[in-house]
Amino acid sequence: MATTEVKVPQLSESVTEATLLQWKKKVGDAVAQDEILIELETDKVVLEVPAPTAGVLLAILHKEGDTVHADEIIATIDGSAKASAVMPAATAASVPTSRSSTVPSLNEQKTDYDVIVIGSGPGGYIAAIRAAQLGRSVACIEQWKNPAGKPKLGGTCLNIGCIPSKALLASSEEFESVHHHLDVHGIGVKDITLDLATMVGRKEAIVEKITGGVEFLFRKNKITWIKGHGKLAGRSEQSIRVEVSGEDDIKSYLAKDVIIATGSKARHLAGVPVDNRLVSDNEGALAFDSVPGKLAVIGAGVIGLELGSVWRRLGAEVTLLEALPSFLAATDESIAKEAAKQFMKQGLKIRLGVTIGAVTTSEAGVSIEYKDQDGRDQTLEADRLIVSIGRVPNTDNLGLDSIGLSVDERGFIPVSEHCATNEPHVYAVGDVVRGPMLAHKAEDEGVMVAEIIDGQKPHIDYNCIPWVIYTEPEIAWVGKSEQQLKAEGREVKTGQFPMLANGRAMGIGKTEGFVKMIADAKTDELLGIHIISANASDLIAEAVVALEFKAASEDIGMISHPHPSLSEVMREAALAVQKRALNI
Repeated sequence: MATTEVKVPQLSESVTEATLLQWKKKVGDAVAQDEILIELETDKVVLEVPAPTAGVLLAILHKEGDTVHADEIIATIDGSAKASAVMPAATAASVPTSRSSTVPSLNEQKTDYDVIVIGSGPGGYIAAIRAAQLGRSVACIEQWKNPAGKPKLGGTCLNIGCIPSKALLASSEEFESVHHHLDVHGIGVKDITLDLATMVGRKEAIVEKITGGVEFLFRKNKITWIKGHGKLAGRSEQSIRVEVSGEDDIKSYLAKDVIIATGSKARHLAGVPVDNRLVSDNEGALAFDSVPGKLAVIGAGVIGLELGSVWRRLGAEVTLLEALPSFLAATDESIAKEAAKQFMKQGLKIRLGVTIGAVTTSEAGVSIEYKDQDGRDQTLEADRLIVSIGRVPNTDNLGLDSIGLSVDERGFIPVSEHCATNEPHVYAVGDVVRGPMLAHKAEDEGVMVAEIIDGQKPHIDYNCIPWVIYTEPEIAWVGKSEQQLKAEGREVKTGQFPMLANGRAMGIGKTEGFVKMIADAKTDELLGIHIISANASDLIAEAVVALEFKAASEDIGMISHPHPSLSEVMREAALAVQKRALNI
């Protein structure tokens, strides 16, 4: 007998218990996978609990009206007794088709969902939620499985990207702080140890909680999660067919609108296989089982700097090899210069303008041959190598040609400013389309598309999308850099204020960096705001609001900011544009 437990799902960060309402099945009934077994009521929402597998309901462990808690077992299913029941109404749209079956023409079938979203990363799951909020019936297709083989929502960002990397960054910052920054506070610590397994375990627990949170949001908004690989499979005037390859079969679904949100994957070096042991991409670099003595990183962009910082703080000697001749070329030159100074002071070795040659691995480690910026042959020996040379869109095997779509020369799906493809009712958002590969950009696009489907007229000002690098100090910016504006022939005026002159920065011992504001020389409209400092990722939000509402530097300078706080530097930089900073 293959017994499967039915557990109370994760509820939310602030809710830990719920009341059982009405059982939809009784012991002995056949159940289909994802069929609703019971409803739970919290003080905030009513949720449905689906069957995790097909079979026969073996036991009900809690009666209606009982109070239960997250992860508590409430029933069991005998999975060896395959359910022959008809699929329930909630998933009746899932019409199974064998790999050799004939699918009726689209005009003979009803639409199963109003909206189908392919991919559950930030762009996908947010699009699904917003569409559901607007009254659409929504399904989201996701094939992701964690290393334990458990299906998970959240895509790259939540599982192996933004969230786990920031968790490790935070842990490594704590480790470095104990080693180097507590003595000035009069705190002495002896016999400091590093338990890397616990640190990585903490990261995994955070990932589990936040991906579980997305599952909760899907249940709350009655979004169907279809597990498997989704691809387009034809269309008619009325609907679009999406085919999902699961573990055992292929099923077809019909939707009025489809949103492609399949994200991106790490770009690998040609001829350098990634084994995530000696040679890793961002996924493997988040799961080292030991701290390498010497770590090489190819690529000194956002991901390379963040991952390099993690392992440097934990004790590795880190060297970054960057092909571009300039450091952080996308940032304002003054920010890049300060960042290079701070990172080299911390111990990161950054080599610019290199040309990578042969990369060879052995039991002893990794050997990277390269030419430096002067054309001289060099060899870097390391215990491990992280390849961080950008990302490419996940547009393989999407069936785009089945509805007349194709990708551009870089693999992206061409879309309009409103993320519409060339085919009606088919949209694409996030990393698979033009623009920066940023989770919050994907989220904004997901919301925009859902609202367009609803008949609204939203828009996104891509100039107001902020960028953040989560190093220490953090780097954040929105709008244009001074060099960009000068290249456009725009007359500008600038103001800059150092964290060194801020009382709050002194109090927390983080006085590195500054805030720089750029405004039009005549109108004073803010055109770009650039920050390198502690908590820059939070400070930049004020700058985004300012640019979105076409604020002048004078507007920020006139607004009261709390004292003492890091945000005061925003005001002082705005005043500095007018040459009237108060505290310097």
